[in-house]
Amino acid sequence: MIRSYKPGDLASLRQITITCFDGTSVDQNIEHLFGQLGDLDWEQKKALTINADTDANSEGIFVFECEGEVIAYITSRINRETVTGWIPNMAVLPGHRKEGIGKALMSAALDYLESEGMELVRIETLVQNEIGPTFYPNAGFQEIARQIHYAMPIKNRKI
Repeated sequence: MIRSYKPGDLASLRQITITCFDGTSVDQNIEHLFGQLGDLDWEQKKALTINADTDANSEGIFVFECEGEVIAYITSRINRETVTGWIPNMAVLPGHRKEGIGKALMSAALDYLESEGMELVRIETLVQNEIGPTFYPNAGFQEIARQIHYAMPIKNRKI
């Protein structure tokens, strides 16, 4: 069942994020290449994005609950000036994929964004994400650009 986010869901969303973004996180890629930077590992850094989503627009977060347990979620943000919505995070626990949960969550988020007057919705994914490059076009999204992420330890700078 889909429902609106409640503050008590935060720990579950953070854990689902760590589980589901393993292998598809920019912070994880950085950590693999350069090692852990600072006090937080990639999992903690990625989990913090959920805090940012709840702080920015908790009304635009929807969770999927099964037998009292949160097993999936989607977050959204709105920009009224550009009438553009953004879906920063979406995750379905591996044991519950291919059950239509992602589609149902996406539909809930799109309904919400439309009701808020958004005219365009953006979402990003890494090529490493095996699901996104098929799921998002099937939902109606069109690829508009590819982006390359670069990183370097500051001590290695050449300029």
